[in-house]
Amino acid sequence: MRRMEFKMERKGLLKIGQRITVTEGVLPSNYYYTIDPSYAMSANIPFRYRLRSREGVVEDIVENARGFYVTVQFDEPEVDMTR
Repeated sequence: MRRMEFKMERKGLLKIGQRITVTEGVLPSNYYYTIDPSYAMSANIPFRYRLRSREGVVEDIVENARGFYVTVQFDEPEVDMTR
């Protein structure tokens, strides 16, 4: 299972276990993903690590000093973005 982290600005927009859809955006050298309807946004993802799935499940929501971070699980193989 592939996991991705999204930044959410306000509390309570999503719940753990909730099924979500994402929209793909394109930049000159990256993709980014938005949980519909604009609840949270991913970091920039290099082209070679493009997300193939458009539906996922909210696995975790963490609040820290910088805001709310949502981990979403997608039904596709995990990628190692450190390479």
